[in-house]
Amino acid sequence: MIKGNFIDNLPKVYGIYTGGFLGFIIIMAIGEQMGMTSKTIGICFVAFTVAIYAIIGYLSRTAQADAYYVAGRQVPTVFNGMATAADWMSGASFVAMAGGIYFKGYGYMALLVGWTGGYVLVASLLAPYLRKFGCYTVPDFIGTRYGGNLSRFMAVVVLTVASFTYVTAQINATGTIASVALDIPFQYAVYVGLISILLCSMLGGMRGVTWTQVAQYIVLIIAYLLPVFWISNKMGAGFFPHFMLADEVARIGELEQQFGFVANSKENLAMVPKGLAGITKAHSAVNATPWAFISLALAMMMGTASLPHVMMRYFTTPSVKAARKSVGWSLFFIFLLYSSAPMLATLSKLSLIDPSLPTGIIGKSIAEVQSIDWYQNWNQANLMFVSDFNGNGTLELNEFFMGGKAVVLATPEIAGLPYVISGLVAAGGMAAAMSTADGLVLAIANAISHDVYYKIIDPKAETAKRLVVARVLLVVIGFAGATIAALEIQGILGSVIWAFDFAMSGLFFPLVLGVWWKRANKEGAIAGMFLGLVSGAAYLVWVRSGGSGFLGITQLTFGIFGSAVSLVAMVVVSLMTQAPNAATQRMVDEVRVPSGKSILGKQH
Repeated sequence: MIKGNFIDNLPKVYGIYTGGFLGFIIIMAIGEQMGMTSKTIGICFVAFTVAIYAIIGYLSRTAQADAYYVAGRQVPTVFNGMATAADWMSGASFVAMAGGIYFKGYGYMALLVGWTGGYVLVASLLAPYLRKFGCYTVPDFIGTRYGGNLSRFMAVVVLTVASFTYVTAQINATGTIASVALDIPFQYAVYVGLISILLCSMLGGMRGVTWTQVAQYIVLIIAYLLPVFWISNKMGAGFFPHFMLADEVARIGELEQQFGFVANSKENLAMVPKGLAGITKAHSAVNATPWAFISLALAMMMGTASLPHVMMRYFTTPSVKAARKSVGWSLFFIFLLYSSAPMLATLSKLSLIDPSLPTGIIGKSIAEVQSIDWYQNWNQANLMFVSDFNGNGTLELNEFFMGGKAVVLATPEIAGLPYVISGLVAAGGMAAAMSTADGLVLAIANAISHDVYYKIIDPKAETAKRLVVARVLLVVIGFAGATIAALEIQGILGSVIWAFDFAMSGLFFPLVLGVWWKRANKEGAIAGMFLGLVSGAAYLVWVRSGGSGFLGITQLTFGIFGSAVSLVAMVVVSLMTQAPNAATQRMVDEVRVPSGKSILGKQH
């Protein structure tokens, strides 16, 4: 029996939870040995974990504004680090990252560099100071620092555009996993994912999301690392394969040269289902030049420091010092997965193309490959495809196609691991996508309910009414996100990258200069947010419409263009208009002092 304060008992609570989850995995493994079907195992994993998250969300329900918006500002650093890592490691990190490296080459590791390096900017430029400010949301900081409802509203607009772009990708990921695990069409599965997401955040707000995200991190990290170590050991790459990555990449290069590559004709490619890519290494634009790599990493770093749902996590710590420590723990927990993504991509490709392994399929007959159980499962999910283009009856290197989303999800089956591991990976993918979607939907709903409804429309609204508005917004935003995700307009990874670009276009410099430049004023911030967002979006549309781009800035890095416009506009307009008053400048000075009471105090 657990006694005493819940916060003091967190290690014990989550220790019991982890033991219980490992016990559930063992029970499923025994069930598989006794004849439980793969479909039943998949359903059990998804249903069990989602039920646990829903229970945590229900037990964390609250009617207090402080608890709903910032979890009562009492989340310990280690657990906030875990929650931040879960919030951060989305469906893109879990499901799509390894697939991006698999198909686009190791140039896509620029995403890992940028997404991880971005926390250096978060720790040094923003997180401690926003925590010292004492705000509930990012627009709350913008509105109070610069003054006026228009600046607050513009911050809400940028936040909504970036976060909504991001959340559609997460619902896409939950839909993909639910469609495979539950054997239902993707268009319906996205709404199953949405219901799961709302169960976690509807009643408890940030408090419910925080404790759910800690539980989700435990699931997702076990689900990601266990297959990597198991497959590596099975293939002879060592129990800890990360140190063997260079050797395994060289092996892939040798095999690709050995098998050769013949480009498919337009007629052949027209037969391949939309969204699938060839098994061979593709040299994408990311790999073309050093600037392509650097610019993508830079965009992801600045985007990381601009994303509202990331910043919100540091509003929940007890102090400024705790916020800074929390960033360090976040980096550690994120590193555990990110350092393994390139290895998983490498092991997955080796499993398929190495003829010395029993799982290798290149050189086998087309009919034999089409009869393999895992191929049939993923072909039915429209995530794998083979065709005898050259008519020789043997599978060649350029005749196998797979969706990027299948790399992580299908690799345990391809490698011949027990299906219980595939069920575990599905649960991990759901946890990753749900944890990020929770934070994103909450960020949008909280910003609109707090910064638009409460701060602008009805400043006298009672707490109960504010929370009702926030919960209604959660449902509306989630439903809209699921509907857009069902259209599959953009892939998971592409949508996530766009979200970073939108965020940095409109928010990076207004946030950074709001802390570090006392001369920055309301007019400058409004100009920076508006022109940054509009110019970045316009650049994206131009490049997507066939434009040649400018200075090597692509549709993946359009935020560099938008943020540059934002910086110039903000500085020029601030200098051309009246400086902030003395009280505001003193407030900015005080924000940079690491100790003392928060600036806003009891203003909420």
